[in-house]
Amino acid sequence: MKIPVDHIICGDYVLPMDQSFTVIEKGAVAIKGNKILDVGPSEEISGKYIAGKISAGEGKAVLPGFINTHTHAAMVYFRGIADDLPLTEWLNNHIWPAENSWLSPSFVSDAVELACLEMLKGGITTYNDMYFFEDAAGESSKRIGMRAVLGSGILDFPSVSARSTDEYLENAKQFVKNWHDDELITPCIAPHALYTCGPDTLKKSKALAEILNVPLHIHLSETQWEVGEVMARYHKRPVEYLADLGFLDESVLAAHCVWLHDNEIELLAKHKVGVSHCMESNLKLASGFAPVVSMLTAGVKISFGTDGAASNNDLSIMSEMSTTAKVHKALSNNPTVLDAKTVLLMATRWGAEVLGLGHAIGSIEQGKIADIIIMNLDKPHLTPLYNIYSHIVYAAMASDVEAVMVNGKMVINDRKLLSADETEILYKARKWCEKIRNR
Repeated sequence: MKIPVDHIICGDYVLPMDQSFTVIEKGAVAIKGNKILDVGPSEEISGKYIAGKISAGEGKAVLPGFINTHTHAAMVYFRGIADDLPLTEWLNNHIWPAENSWLSPSFVSDAVELACLEMLKGGITTYNDMYFFEDAAGESSKRIGMRAVLGSGILDFPSVSARSTDEYLENAKQFVKNWHDDELITPCIAPHALYTCGPDTLKKSKALAEILNVPLHIHLSETQWEVGEVMARYHKRPVEYLADLGFLDESVLAAHCVWLHDNEIELLAKHKVGVSHCMESNLKLASGFAPVVSMLTAGVKISFGTDGAASNNDLSIMSEMSTTAKVHKALSNNPTVLDAKTVLLMATRWGAEVLGLGHAIGSIEQGKIADIIIMNLDKPHLTPLYNIYSHIVYAAMASDVEAVMVNGKMVINDRKLLSADETEILYKARKWCEKIRNR
C-alpha cells in the first residue's frame, strides 16, 4: 500500500544541494505537512507514495529556495530615490533623511509586502533583514507566507524608531520575545555598523543576543572610509577590533566584508563568522571588491545578499549569482574560481547555514522543511541544456521561477502570488511613491 503524502513535486532535474551535489534526472520530492519525507527518482517516489497534489515536472528544475542573507526589505519603497552616489553621501544626504520623514509601522508593513512579492517571484524563500519597526515586517512576511530572519536595528543616535541606544536595545529585546519560536520568523539582533555603534553598544548587543539565543547581523568593512574611521577611533582594523571585543563567533552574519587584510580573513575563519556577499550593491556604490576567493580558500562560509533595493536596485539572488561568478573570475584572472556548483551552494545551503538554519532549510533532504522552487526550463535562453548547474547560474533568470513552496505551502504558482492580492500590493506602492515624490 502506498504511503499518503500531501504533495509530490516532480522535475526533469532535482538538485537537492546535498553534500554530494547530487543531480536526480526525472526526480521527485514527497512532502507531508511542512517536511520533506523523501527525494529520489520519480518512478521510485510515485511507487512508494500517493499524493493529494502532484506538480508535474516535464521541462522543470526543482531546487531549494534561494536565501537572501542581507537586505533592508522595506527600502524597496526608496528604489531609485538616489542613485549614482558614493555610500556616505547616499546615506547621509538622501536615505537617512528619507527614513526620518517616512518610516513608520504602516510604511514598513506595506513596503515589506512588495519586497516579499519580488523576492518570492525570484525564487527567494528566506531573507535576512536589518531595519526598524520589524514587528510590522514580521506580520507582513508571515501574511505573505515568506520565511525571514528579522534584525531589530540598533544605532547610537536617535531615529524615528528610538530616541536612545537603550531604547533600541529594549525594542530589540521585546521584538525577540514577540517572535520567539515562530515557524516562519526568526528574530535577530542587528547593530548597524562599527561607525554607528560604539564599543559599549556592540558589547550590549552581543550580550543580549547570547542571553536570548538569537543571531547577530552587522555591516562590516563595506568601504575604505569605514575602515579609516574605525582605525582612527580605535587604532585597529574592523575585524581585529570586533575580535578583541569578543563579538565574533558563528552566530554573527557580517555583511559586505569588502576591505579585509589577510589576518582579518583568518580571524573570520577562526571564529566561524558567516559572510553575506553583496556584489551588485558594492559595484553600484563603488564600494570595492570583496576578497571572496581568499575568504573561500581560508574556509570562510559565504552567502549572497542583495542589500536593499535602494542600492542595488533589485532583490534578485539569481542576478547576484551570475554577476559574482563572472566578476571574480575576471578579478582573479582564473576562469575556474567560483564554479557554478559553488555559487549555487552559496545561494542555498550555505545561506541557511550562516543564518543558523542549516538544520532546517537550504537543501532538499529527508526531514528538512519544504522550502522549494520550481523553474521552467522550456525557454529559448535555456535551450539546449548540457549542465543544469551551469544553466541556473549563467543562463537562467528570476522570471524563470514558476512556483515557490515555503514551509510546505505553495505561495507562488504559475508566477502568481496565492497568499495576497498582487494588484493591491502594487497599488499601495504607487500611492506611497506619489506621497514621497510630492513632498
